Amino acid sequence: MRDTNSLFEPFNIGTITLNNRVGVAPMTRISATEKGFVTDKMIKYYSSFADGGFGLIISEGTYIDDKYSQTYDFQPGIAFDEQAQEWKKVVNAVHSAGSAIFMQLQHTGPLSQGNRFTDETVAPSSFQPKGEQLKFYLGEGPFQLPREITKEEIADVKNSFVEAAKRAKSVGFDGIELHGANGYLLDAFLTEYTNQRTDEYGGTTENRARLLVEIIHEVRKSVGEDFTIGIRISQSKVNEYSHHLSGKEPDAAIIFGALGKTGLDYIQVTEYKAWQPAFETGKASLAALAKEYSQLPIIANGHLEKPERASEMINNGHADVINLGKGALANHDWVKKVQNEEPLEAFDSEKLLHPTAVIKDFELQMKK
Repeated sequence: MRDTNSLFEPFNIGTITLNNRVGVAPMTRISATEKGFVTDKMIKYYSSFADGGFGLIISEGTYIDDKYSQTYDFQPGIAFDEQAQEWKKVVNAVHSAGSAIFMQLQHTGPLSQGNRFTDETVAPSSFQPKGEQLKFYLGEGPFQLPREITKEEIADVKNSFVEAAKRAKSVGFDGIELHGANGYLLDAFLTEYTNQRTDEYGGTTENRARLLVEIIHEVRKSVGEDFTIGIRISQSKVNEYSHHLSGKEPDAAIIFGALGKTGLDYIQVTEYKAWQPAFETGKASLAALAKEYSQLPIIANGHLEKPERASEMINNGHADVINLGKGALANHDWVKKVQNEEPLEAFDSEKLLHPTAVIKDFELQMKK
């Protein structure tokens, strides 16, 4: 018998009550139309997780404007009302299966691999991003050199997040999550070597966190207190998996402490292995540090597909909700299988290398 009862308890996050504490992590699927509109494949993809018992689904990163935010070709957007209206089909399908759904709002910053609106990229400072573009998301070769974003453009970014959040609320999403992780724009501001600014957005850790704090405040003011707002935070980048906060736990204390005072409803922390120590010099995981310094509900993500490992994160108080990525792709019905003590399928890397494969697999299952 698996001791996993804690995974299936209801949990309040913001103004939403989740049926259980197991969610689907945001995962890029590049399954939208060329102009960023929702497709039938996307509706089936998201609703399949709701049908499989997941209490919370967080959408893939969704671009927020017609300027510099798009990350990939065939990425969905919520930059326009017309795009938002198409997302309503996904929301309705997920809600009809009894699950909650949040939209993740993303600005790519320096790591764009495809943007139909512009050929240039922006970042806190002009620096050459490490590594190369991700081939399984249609990228090739090194990332281009971004230019330094101006103060006027920073104001535009804040407004884009606000307007995108308002659109998400208007079509029925239960909340939004700001993408503050993995090397994209907000994380690039947080990261010391990618942020060489000398104004109020650069230098100290407090200054590097300033843009995130300001955006959260403005989004909260625009959507009201009855709408759930979260943020995703990581150490690693999509182009540098081994990165760690340069200031270690003191940096974590400043960042999570600042986020905890903004009116956020939760923080999603993603690490390669969520339970492992965040730094060589300490024993606490990044999720545990986020919980300690923010005093907010924490969603943990990172190789938690084993039910015993997932429930341990909740039982030891380091997380309140578990998000699955690969485990969810391999088992759209992970929740029901674990509840019924059925065996889980192993993750097939082809589903990562070919983002639409998981949707095709689901379509085949539906035809059986």
